[in-house]
Amino acid sequence: MADSVYISKNLSAEQLRFMKLMDEYELLCFNMQEVEQTMNTTFDNLNEVLENLVDKEILRRLEKEKYARIDFSDIYTLATFISTNGVIGYWSALHSHGLTERFPNTVFVKTDRRKRNTTLLGTHIQFVTVNERKLKTGITKNGFGDRSYNITTPEATLIDCFDQPRYAGDFPDVLKAFAKASLQNDELIEYAGIVNNKAVIKRMGYLAEQIKPNDLKEFINFARDQVNKKYSLFEAGGPDEGGFNNRWRIRLNISEEDILNIIESPY
Repeated sequence: MADSVYISKNLSAEQLRFMKLMDEYELLCFNMQEVEQTMNTTFDNLNEVLENLVDKEILRRLEKEKYARIDFSDIYTLATFISTNGVIGYWSALHSHGLTERFPNTVFVKTDRRKRNTTLLGTHIQFVTVNERKLKTGITKNGFGDRSYNITTPEATLIDCFDQPRYAGDFPDVLKAFAKASLQNDELIEYAGIVNNKAVIKRMGYLAEQIKPNDLKEFINFARDQVNKKYSLFEAGGPDEGGFNNRWRIRLNISEEDILNIIESPY
């Protein structure tokens, strides 16, 4: 808070006017630089109004010039609001789509701008910087109005988790999620083409052929066309061991039997 900001003991007329307009426009979170335009009005000293409402615990300051109602606690909405082009992804999206029962203690947000990780409402927010092309498709919206946020589709979520497994929880959870998900061939193909990671496409193509050969025929054919001569580990970052699958140029550092056991296990 700036030293020059006057904090009144009681609510002033300007503070009350702001609160009334906030209700009228149903604002739950907002940017100081845009709120006067949104409300179609101006205030003599907007910063002072907002700082007084923060002091009186009517508003919460999320970060510089970004505020939310004190009683608004949708962490996915708030996490994407404070990031440029923010999208809920990875493990958070897996859980939101009902593809894993394991609840992440961190909210993962994809963004095309570098941003320092932070904590909101006691929850750690991790921002994962990606190329802007990965934010042009594979995204859907949850909720309505100020209660809405962008989130990766199930197809994009799974590809992202195979692409960046360190943000996806345990690898067995990703395998279970892939088996559980109802996936669209065209969306898998479109987003896989954007990510353009041949090792990921081979892993997912191999897995699809093992457990979803009828449902994902088109994706399997697409993935087969991406197979190159280089062998890739099935579990990225895992041990460089195991048998070789020549069809997919995959080294099975998790055996086929173990893969099926992981998918079928309830735990």
